[in-house]
Amino acid sequence: MKKIWTSIIAMMLVVASLLGMTACFGGGGNGDGETDAEGNTIVKIMFHVDKSSTEAKAYQMRIDAFNAAYKDKKIKATAIFQARSAGASGYETELQAKQIEGTLPDIITFDAPNTAAYAKSGLLYDISNLISKEEQDKFYSLNKYQGKLYGLPIQESSAGFYYNKKIFRDIGIDVSAYSADNPWTFEQFEAVCAQLKSRGITAVDMRLDATMDETAPYLLYPFIYAAGGSFVSDDGYTANGYYNSAETAAGFQFIKNLIKNGYTSYAIGNTDFFTGKVGMYLSSGWTIPDLDNQYREYFSSRDDWGLLPYPKGTVAASATGSWSYAITNNHHEDKTATLELLKWMTSAESSRAITDATGMIPARKDAVKDYASGSPEYTLLKQLENSGKERPVTVAYPTFSLTFNQIIAGLGNSEVQPLLNSATNTLQTEMDRLKNLK
Repeated sequence: MKKIWTSIIAMMLVVASLLGMTACFGGGGNGDGETDAEGNTIVKIMFHVDKSSTEAKAYQMRIDAFNAAYKDKKIKATAIFQARSAGASGYETELQAKQIEGTLPDIITFDAPNTAAYAKSGLLYDISNLISKEEQDKFYSLNKYQGKLYGLPIQESSAGFYYNKKIFRDIGIDVSAYSADNPWTFEQFEAVCAQLKSRGITAVDMRLDATMDETAPYLLYPFIYAAGGSFVSDDGYTANGYYNSAETAAGFQFIKNLIKNGYTSYAIGNTDFFTGKVGMYLSSGWTIPDLDNQYREYFSSRDDWGLLPYPKGTVAASATGSWSYAITNNHHEDKTATLELLKWMTSAESSRAITDATGMIPARKDAVKDYASGSPEYTLLKQLENSGKERPVTVAYPTFSLTFNQIIAGLGNSEVQPLLNSATNTLQTEMDRLKNLK
């Protein structure tokens, strides 16, 4: 089924790329957008989360506030919640189907690594001239492709290793010297894993089972950069010599060694760390609210858990890049009302409100709180500033993500280099195809 969906999505992207040259995405239809019976201009925004989730409620709160503020201006926002499902293909497939049908909402949320692919396919609207340089400078990162601005981030992200302080204290493991400014090394990380294993404890959940969506690529790609590896050329169209290089192989080999030495496995349960069965857990800021508000039997306070940075190899590298907003290239020519909603949803107030719910870092520098030194939030922010490195920028990113997941899934039974050679061939073929599309 996964291969079928992949083929369908690829076909949709090809068709969408061809349609992107037609009036379907450039004009015609209701140029001024939809209006309701009361004369309000309706701006539709589609989110990637379930309507009942905490994150969705934060979005809806900001939408409600927008509608109250813009009532006299006759602009009304309508939220659509399309939860990612079925191996994360649901939301992306829905976007591509709407693009082909010409029924895209005015604003969408999308995962930052897809910027190049979505921009090339004609899905995203160029907002370079709509957002001032002064405003752009307020963000930690921007969604750009070929020098043009296509989106603004909802929130920023960083990840690290949550650890059970009670287990570490009982064993006598001291990690107090490791911080975002002084990260541990691959060797020191493995030494801690060995100590945990020697006491019969599963050392770390590396999220090896999270290969049905973007979770594994997002959390694990920094190990390849830390080992001196890379994935694609600067122009995003060459994988050969990068994805299959010796340095890239070293990064994947580090992960494979953790499996081979019994420090991690594919069989760790989703809640094993939260119920005291695993020493460390690789995850992003979204885990902070879970630890603060749930599993109180095992983690009654922050005295019972902490957050460690990514270990460094030849260099330090950490995960970054998260979900963003974009105006779509739909049939509404007048983007005035849509731009008002985009600015509202990316304001400092919105950034704070949404990240308070998600546990992530605000996308705007002027929205970041004064985090206490040594706190999990401080660690994530400092790591983002010190070593955050985005996932590879390429129009073939969906294929890269798929092949990365295939490598991770195969590390348990296969050697690294053959996996990389196969992934590189697949990715290079897709890059060559997309490069030839006009």
